[in-house]
Amino acid sequence: MKTRTAKSEDAANVARLVNAAFRPERFFIDADRTSPEKVLDLLQKGKFLLAEEAGTLVGCVYVELRGDRGYFGLLAVGPERQRSGLGKQLVAAAEEDCRAAGCRVMELTIVNLRKDLPGLYRHLGYMESGTLPFPSDQQANQPCHLIQMSKPLA
Repeated sequence: MKTRTAKSEDAANVARLVNAAFRPERFFIDADRTSPEKVLDLLQKGKFLLAEEAGTLVGCVYVELRGDRGYFGLLAVGPERQRSGLGKQLVAAAEEDCRAAGCRVMELTIVNLRKDLPGLYRHLGYMESGTLPFPSDQQANQPCHLIQMSKPLA
């Protein structure tokens, strides 16, 4: 597996992969998770680390520097590669990227309705650190909110 930083011409492939990986969220939000335009907007603030095998995109994670804090989101692994350890490798790559940039803490947000995610991130050293309202630009079909999680990078 090879990892690289996304370029603007990768936006459509990144959006396609994220939308496929986030299909489990369709029970509470019946829409694509992102679009090539949203990916391009994110590339103005941060970057996507891409995992490729034989020239095919198999995973990605969005990384953003926020002062001495790093943030990762949109962790996506193609459905055929899920539960292979690739997601854990992408989280480690995001953490290392932020650590190298001088970040002391890594943060992420997850929706409270994804009951499987808190345990997964706790296993990687993250702890709940707060809540946020669900983004107003996304229409959920049931009440929900975001859970903030963080981890020291020292």
